[in-house]
Amino acid sequence: MATTNATDDQKRSYFDCAKCPAYCCSIYERVEVTKRDLKRLAKYFGVSEESAARRYTRMWKNERILRRKKDPIFGEACHFLDPKTRRCTIYHGRPTVCREFPAKTHCAYYELIQFERRQQDDPDVIPVVQITFLNGKK
Repeated sequence: MATTNATDDQKRSYFDCAKCPAYCCSIYERVEVTKRDLKRLAKYFGVSEESAARRYTRMWKNERILRRKKDPIFGEACHFLDPKTRRCTIYHGRPTVCREFPAKTHCAYYELIQFERRQQDDPDVIPVVQITFLNGKK
């Protein structure tokens, strides 16, 4: 489980990231990097903020986002996702949005994969999903 030792002040988590192929690192095209995140990345790698920005992020419109790379399962994923272990290689330096995800006691992606594995009777099946945003205006 994501939370290993629940106390009275902590909510129990109903997901296990170790059993997920890293949907959150793969299917979102943009992972926001704030100024604070950039400072954290720079400190983590022992480089200047300018160097961290240049090496690990890029601009999309007016938003700084993490770079992506090719991924054997989803086509593209976060630059810092290990394609074999499916784990973050900069866990202690990761951006705020990654630290806060899924911000609930349940993870929809974990529930999806568990459901599909039960339906397919295959503990290793990985349903490939894509997030598509539509403009609600007609």
